[in-house]
Amino acid sequence: MDRRELLRRLAVAGSAPFLLPPAAHAKTPPNWQQQFLDSATPWKSAFETPADELPLTAATVRGRFPDALTGTLYRIGPAGHDLGGERNHHWFDGDGMAHRFVIDGSKVHHQGRYVATAKRQAETRAGRRLVEGFGTTFPGLEPVNSPDSMNVANINVLYTGGELLALWEGGSATRLDPGTLETLGLKRWRADLAGAPFSAHPRVDPDGTVWNFGVSSSNGLLVLYEIAADGALRRAEALPVKDLPMIHDFAVTPGHLVFLMPPLVYDAQRKAAGASFLDAHVWRPELGMRALVISKKDWRRRQILALPAGFLFHVGNAWEEERSSGTVIHVDYVRSPDASSVFTSTREIMRGRLVRSTPPHLTLASLDLGKGRATQVEWPLEAEFPRMDPRLVGLQHGFVIHASQTRDGLPLWSAVARTEVETGRSQHFSYGPQSLVEEHVFVPDAQGPGWVLGTVFDWGQKKTLLSCFAAEALADGPVAQASLPYALPLGLHGNFVAAT
Repeated sequence: MDRRELLRRLAVAGSAPFLLPPAAHAKTPPNWQQQFLDSATPWKSAFETPADELPLTAATVRGRFPDALTGTLYRIGPAGHDLGGERNHHWFDGDGMAHRFVIDGSKVHHQGRYVATAKRQAETRAGRRLVEGFGTTFPGLEPVNSPDSMNVANINVLYTGGELLALWEGGSATRLDPGTLETLGLKRWRADLAGAPFSAHPRVDPDGTVWNFGVSSSNGLLVLYEIAADGALRRAEALPVKDLPMIHDFAVTPGHLVFLMPPLVYDAQRKAAGASFLDAHVWRPELGMRALVISKKDWRRRQILALPAGFLFHVGNAWEEERSSGTVIHVDYVRSPDASSVFTSTREIMRGRLVRSTPPHLTLASLDLGKGRATQVEWPLEAEFPRMDPRLVGLQHGFVIHASQTRDGLPLWSAVARTEVETGRSQHFSYGPQSLVEEHVFVPDAQGPGWVLGTVFDWGQKKTLLSCFAAEALADGPVAQASLPYALPLGLHGNFVAAT
């Protein structure tokens, strides 16, 4: 596809689904903010809106963080949930707040700062919501004139080419100052990619090459990116995919890009009738889970294999095995039987309600490209937010670090686990009945087996804790822990950047 055609397709992808006016017949919704305030659930403080920025603050540290952890853990998540007496109707709609935990042995400092997106700035000035979100609509909202007018920059952060990028799902990455978290504006990879979807889950090869994608559901376009280690765009292209679903994550191998596509498909008629972007999607189990495999060298070479219908947010990793029949790709991911969690669980917490959906389980799929056949095994282990050794992206990796263990009466997770993906053998550490676990990451150590680093929200103390574990002795508990004098809103993803 030549540059002119790519520009035309991305221009269509960036505007067509957003130029519809808000539905005039939309009913006045219940006051979710009042429902949240009236809720008696003890964990709801994890989803409160911080009123201000959080200046650089020293944590209380028990133990000493290993030398390999000297550096900064960057994290981000939805934080601005309330405005003008209205509360978002989905956790994923909150204005993004970026965090940095600066670690140096027995010292840890934290800073939190809202990402100054165009959406947040305009709505803060107006004192009310102006445009819809991923899962939220209100009567009287303005038409959305581009994806970036909805961009809340709240899902993940990527450090590449000397830049720190706050990532959303349906629009541009947002540049942040790594030392102050000041918002520096949108990242423009190329003029014709302005506003194009750039996923929150890029994959970084061991040589530093960044691979990413973006989904334009209403136009059936999958945008692919290849970015050099220095941050320079090598190539980008928009590819048509039939029945393109909601895709949140993917995997890479040395030779391929791997997309597991759940049967949650966009319905333009629902969107035209006034549904939110989320509610414009329909569950079509007859499509199954389709595994789309694309050659890294030639994006025109693609293959689709069939798996049983299921839903996923996150992928752990993928690797290739050569057999007599051809290449077999193994990919581990966290699988749910359906998409109820994104429609109910992560929505109802916005009014302080717990609606439990079937938790996802760690699953290992094998894609036999030569035979055109896919199989999978699902381990009886609750899992979410899988992370692995970043040096082994696309290679056989052995284990993942992930959140685990749901508890009665609590949303999300209360433990962190280390699980062998090919056997299901696992060890875990439980933070206790008053804790909500966030994503933990693996940090390599040239002198040993590495470390596990992550945050947990203790709703009993109303504090956020940063913990470090020896990767091979996770069940033994933290070797060091930093306690903030306050609680952070529950967030999503992050990455560690070693000091230089």
